[in-house]
Amino acid sequence: MSVEMQEPLPTTFITKLIECVGEKNLLTDKNECWNYGYDNSRGHALPQAVAFAISHEQVLTIVGLCNQHKIPLTTRGRGTGTTGATVPLHGGLVLSLERMNKIIRVDPANRLIVAEAGVTNKEIQIAAGEHGFFWPPDPTSAAFCSIGGNLAYNSAGPRAVKYGTPRDNVLGLRAVSGAGDELRTGTFTTKGVVGYDLTRLIIGSEGTLAIITEATLKLTPLPASKRTMRVVYNDIFSASQAVAAIMAQPVTPCALEFIDHAAIEMIRDFSTAKLPDNAGALLMIEVDGPNSAMSDAVDSIHEAAKNKGLLSFDEATSAEEIAALWATRKALSPALRKVAPKKINEDVVVPVSHIPELINGLEKLATQHGIKIVNFGHAGNGNIHVNLLIDPDDPVEMKAAHECLDEVFTLVLKLEGSLSGEHGVGIEKRDYIPRELDKNALKLMQSIRLEFDPEKILNQDKTLPD
Repeated sequence: MSVEMQEPLPTTFITKLIECVGEKNLLTDKNECWNYGYDNSRGHALPQAVAFAISHEQVLTIVGLCNQHKIPLTTRGRGTGTTGATVPLHGGLVLSLERMNKIIRVDPANRLIVAEAGVTNKEIQIAAGEHGFFWPPDPTSAAFCSIGGNLAYNSAGPRAVKYGTPRDNVLGLRAVSGAGDELRTGTFTTKGVVGYDLTRLIIGSEGTLAIITEATLKLTPLPASKRTMRVVYNDIFSASQAVAAIMAQPVTPCALEFIDHAAIEMIRDFSTAKLPDNAGALLMIEVDGPNSAMSDAVDSIHEAAKNKGLLSFDEATSAEEIAALWATRKALSPALRKVAPKKINEDVVVPVSHIPELINGLEKLATQHGIKIVNFGHAGNGNIHVNLLIDPDDPVEMKAAHECLDEVFTLVLKLEGSLSGEHGVGIEKRDYIPRELDKNALKLMQSIRLEFDPEKILNQDKTLPD
């Protein structure tokens, strides 16, 4: 991925940046800027400068400078996104928020925490946990990813099946629009209907509307108890049927993860958990709540999980077993990158009742195109990560893979699904978006984007097609 030839950044612009953030918080050397031109996708483009903000006021000044000089501005957290949303396609300035890492306030009485955008998800969980709370969103990269990035993508993780996504767990934001205007959105209360909901609009907008500098997060009390189960099926279809049955009974799991046969075999050498032999698929299920309710909850899940393909239903009996199971699930993406570093990784979502049709359709497409497909993900809300394992140096295989991917998206939309559940759009899915959104919706979204960012400096050519 290359950047078109750019005029050098104006000397006055660089001078003003140094005045704003200081020389130690500004990179202009190409070698130093290189690492800030990529994210966790295969994309890379070299920024002309990288600025590290440490305050909301600095972000406000930087956006103003970029507007004044018409400099493309790409905001970056920790670079864990997988769709190229933080790749600076047009060079310009990358604004890193990783040094805005203060937890401003923990308010257990009102079940909230206020933090800057660069605080990691893990740091939020630790701070909340000290007071008996947690923040539900927990993506695989939680140990490293920033809260600002979580909100920019609306990244959720396994617990979304019961507790919702970041949009459901954020009370308000402090932000700077692309026009350089300060914004405070939302409330400090769990109810509030004054004005339009700009908080939910900005969350998931991938830095195309505004730069989130601070968030007020809604906390949830830690459950008294949890139970973790491993359920094994002789085929993928039986497992996917069980997902629909489990989600139709009264006990909502706090996690319901799906791993197909190919993923089980691939992760075997990377896992400390005892994985079943010759399994078509397995489900990892977790329930939480009062101690007194756990036995009935497990029994209800067990009953719903029964079908002709069920091979075993086991409950983890120790903290070590539980930790090994979750480590196995969270190691899937990193392990796949080692086994197939150039894989095509797509996250799609369909209504839970359509998961069997999706899985069946994916198996047919894999056979039809001669592409190995590995599936896993957050089955409780229909969010499946579809991984096409390919050799990028084989042009025939690459052509087949892209034809297969095109049909994967067609299948997902036919099943009333969406092209992205939590990874976002960025560059990777941008050109497919008109398949899901009609022209009037797209036109309205472009108008909203222009209202927030009239000079089009923020994250150009991302998220929405021209």
